[in-house]
Amino acid sequence: MVRSLHRAAFNAWPISARAGIGLRIPHHARVIQERHVADWLEVHPENYMSAEPAAHDLEMIRKEHALSLHGVGLSLGSADGLCAAHLERLSHLIQRYAPGLISDHLSWSSIEGVHLPDLLPLPYTEEALQVVARNVDHAQTALKRNLLVENPSSYFQLSICSLSEAEFLGELVRRTGCGILLDINNIYVSAKNHGADPLSSLRAYLDAIPATSIDEIHLAGHTVERLEDGRDLRIDDHGSRVSQYVWQLYEATIGTIGARPTLIEWDTDIPDLRVLQAEASKAQAIMDEHWHQEQLYALAS
Repeated sequence: MVRSLHRAAFNAWPISARAGIGLRIPHHARVIQERHVADWLEVHPENYMSAEPAAHDLEMIRKEHALSLHGVGLSLGSADGLCAAHLERLSHLIQRYAPGLISDHLSWSSIEGVHLPDLLPLPYTEEALQVVARNVDHAQTALKRNLLVENPSSYFQLSICSLSEAEFLGELVRRTGCGILLDINNIYVSAKNHGADPLSSLRAYLDAIPATSIDEIHLAGHTVERLEDGRDLRIDDHGSRVSQYVWQLYEATIGTIGARPTLIEWDTDIPDLRVLQAEASKAQAIMDEHWHQEQLYALAS
């Protein structure tokens, strides 16, 4: 069943189609001191569910910034359903901080009450699609908000898949009315790991997923490890600047679907805040250039 929910409940600050940065706890003090450091900020809600000092910081930060909550704990692919306690904690944070966007991953991390510290891959089958759709419906009903679902990075392919990841996400949108958080770095990492052309892979996502459902974009860095057999494996570690190849895919994305709220993610080897702001400025410049070109085209028409 497709659900139509309010995207901006609880007096949420809407997040505009501009560049933001992922807020991490080491930067709290500086963000509070400087008051406005980006057009919007995104946080992992799990970091604020039990750590009250951090949660209090976020209340102060939220006064000057629009917020997005990007979860890692819903386990949308779990066959045994969602954790009621986790949903309740997430709902409390939504009411406390009024985020403009809420997202989680196309993955699973819990089974029979055991929670694993990783985002594990799903087989892209009709059975798995039914499980994820049921869980997304459950989350959206409980949270009274639309949920964005992020495409993961992948390091191997399952032979039992009957759908591509892009087709799976497109069908998930049609069945649940959810949105998509399109992670461009993950598309690049997965394509290179599987010997595919990244631009062709991106086009497959943009063809399969309704453009109106792509409500956020993630950009991040990755590392390359040389395997014993001489192959390169790309690791989505969010620990460096966005690569030039990912920037190229981002330009192609914005040129196709237009500007979207775009986040710079950085989770390991966290740099000075100025580095994140500089990366966000690059994304903003690409969106601004696209807007400028659209205006020139409109004037010439």
